[in-house]
Amino acid sequence: MSCRKTYRPETALIHDGTSRSQFGETSEALYMTQGFIYETAEQAERRFLNEEPGYSYSRYANPTVTIFEERMAALEGAEAAQATATGMAAVTAALVAQVKAGDHIVAARAMFGSNRNVITDLLARFGVTSTLVDGRDINAWKAAVRPETKVFFLESPANPTLEIIDIQAVADIAHAAGATLTVDNVFATPLFQKPLKLGADCVVYSATKHIDGQGRCLGGVILGTRTFIEETIWPFVRLTGPTISPFNAWVLLKGLETLAVRVERQSQNAARVADALAAHPKIKRIVYPGRADHPQADLIRQQMSGHSTMIGLEVKGGRAEAFRFLNALKLIRISNNLGDAKSIITHPATTTHMSFKPEEREVLGISEGFLRLSIGLEHFEDQIEDIVQALEAI
Repeated sequence: MSCRKTYRPETALIHDGTSRSQFGETSEALYMTQGFIYETAEQAERRFLNEEPGYSYSRYANPTVTIFEERMAALEGAEAAQATATGMAAVTAALVAQVKAGDHIVAARAMFGSNRNVITDLLARFGVTSTLVDGRDINAWKAAVRPETKVFFLESPANPTLEIIDIQAVADIAHAAGATLTVDNVFATPLFQKPLKLGADCVVYSATKHIDGQGRCLGGVILGTRTFIEETIWPFVRLTGPTISPFNAWVLLKGLETLAVRVERQSQNAARVADALAAHPKIKRIVYPGRADHPQADLIRQQMSGHSTMIGLEVKGGRAEAFRFLNALKLIRISNNLGDAKSIITHPATTTHMSFKPEEREVLGISEGFLRLSIGLEHFEDQIEDIVQALEAI
């Protein structure tokens, strides 16, 4: 029996969407099955015609996955959700399902490398054109609109620059052009930002990040209206099969139970670390959405209810010194993941954004000395001490 939809986020993360079997289990049941049995041939036919509720094949739907989807929808304030195998499966499905040959996408240029490659390379192979804009410049969004524009896409905060985009303003432009807005909300988490309330039509997450939060499994999710999910996203997922494993959905449900506690502590730690490092003589630049010196601090206060677990920092001396710093870290480990309980760090220019041309990275502020730091649950003083001692290697 599902809980009512009016619980506060911390409660919804534990209870919403729960459906118990005849055994009355406390933890959500894990239905590791490929298929389902029908009582009659007529029932099988009705299921395939969508004339009777129920399950037919785990590529289409699965009871454990349904609980995860319903809990995510309740948390996000969405009518419906579609889980996917990975975050990139969510992004790709959300975009591909909305366009066809001859259509046009407008996207913010500051984004994860794989997201950009889907838009500029993969979709281009199938006749979908795109324009990348400075997402902070509202006039640039307006100027990029064409008669064939169907989708706007953005990340806010962006990976890895942590720049912020006015979601409501971009949504208004998209809707005036007859287009939809898809927002990758990974860095903000569903706790600190609600893109649907700001006018977005679709929200995507890599559940691999904060939602799991403990480095265990991959997953993704797409959220929107029930009509959007059922008529646009689900048919694409059903046909192409970027289906999440029931086991991964079950692990993600366990992650959701502690999401609020983890993200709150991680963001508190991140704020302390950012403040402690801001004046360090070997750091050229700190970017953190919770600091007053963030270039878009006013917009952050306007559309976000919290800050971030992510810090952007640029060390002096370029790649050579950045690598010396990374290699001197003892507690914080080098990894291209983020949102984990463990603090992890990466060098975007040679990992997540290596496909960008040097001049493209320069425009975005992804210098050879720029690092993306994901703050974990360790004591913040240990985090700071580790970073400070590693800076001595520069």
